Amino acid sequence: MSALSLSGATARLDRRAVLSGVDLHVLPGEVVALTGPNGAGKTSVIRALAGVLPLEAGEARLDGLPLAHLSARERAQRAAWLPQDRRIAWNMPAVEVAALGAPFLSGGEARDRALEALMEIDAGDLAARGVAEMSGGERARVLFARFLTTGAPALMADEPAAGLDPDAQLLVMEVLRSRAEAGAAVLVSLHDLSLAARYADRVVVIDHGRIAADGPPREALAPAVLQAVFGVGGRWLETAQGPVLSTWRLGKPAG
Repeated sequence: MSALSLSGATARLDRRAVLSGVDLHVLPGEVVALTGPNGAGKTSVIRALAGVLPLEAGEARLDGLPLAHLSARERAQRAAWLPQDRRIAWNMPAVEVAALGAPFLSGGEARDRALEALMEIDAGDLAARGVAEMSGGERARVLFARFLTTGAPALMADEPAAGLDPDAQLLVMEVLRSRAEAGAAVLVSLHDLSLAARYADRVVVIDHGRIAADGPPREALAPAVLQAVFGVGGRWLETAQGPVLSTWRLGKPAG
C-alpha cells in the first residue's frame, strides 16, 4: 500500500492550473525524487499531500486513507513535511526548535529525540545555540532535525539540500536514504539532478503541472527527457561510486 499517493490530482492557485491530473505513489522503503523546472509543480505536489493545497479534482491519500477524512493530528502522525521556507520567528536554542517536531511526546522525550536528530545530521554542537545566531545553512540543519524528530513513517522534504554546502547536501540525502531503508516512505523535491540520480529509487519529472516521466533514474532522466523538459543535454557516466549523470547546456560541447 502506498504511504503517499495522489490520484488524478488537479489544483489551481490564483486561477492558474498548478497540477493537472497528477498520479503519484510512494511506497514504504522507497526514496522518490520529484524534479522539474522552476514553477513546474513540485512544491504543489508536496503541498497537496500535506493538505494545504486544496484539490479541484482527484484525491490525496496518506497510508491508504483519504487525506480529507483525517484530522490534523492523524495527518501529523502519518506524514512529516519540510517546506522550503526556513524562517524561524524566535531565537530559541536549536534543541528546543527541533523538539517542536514531536508535539505528541512529553517534553523530555521530545528533547531526547531532538538531540538524536541533531546528532544524526552532524549538528549536535548547535543544540544550545540560539537559531538567530546561526548561518542560513546551520538553521537549515536545525529545521531538518525538527523534520526528523517527528518520527513519521512518511517524509516529504521540499528542496532540503538547497543552500547547503556539498558535504551537507550529501549528508541530508544519506539520512533520507537511511530513513527509507528503515521503512519510511520518502518524497523529496530536488533541483540538483545529480542528487536525484544518485539517491532515488525512482525519479518523477513534473512539467507544467503534469507528470512527464516516472521511473528508475536512468529512465526518468534519459537524454530525451532532459532535452524536452529541462532544455539540457545529458548522459550517464559509469564511476567507481556508481552511475553519475552529466548535463550541459544545449549548444555547448559536452564536458
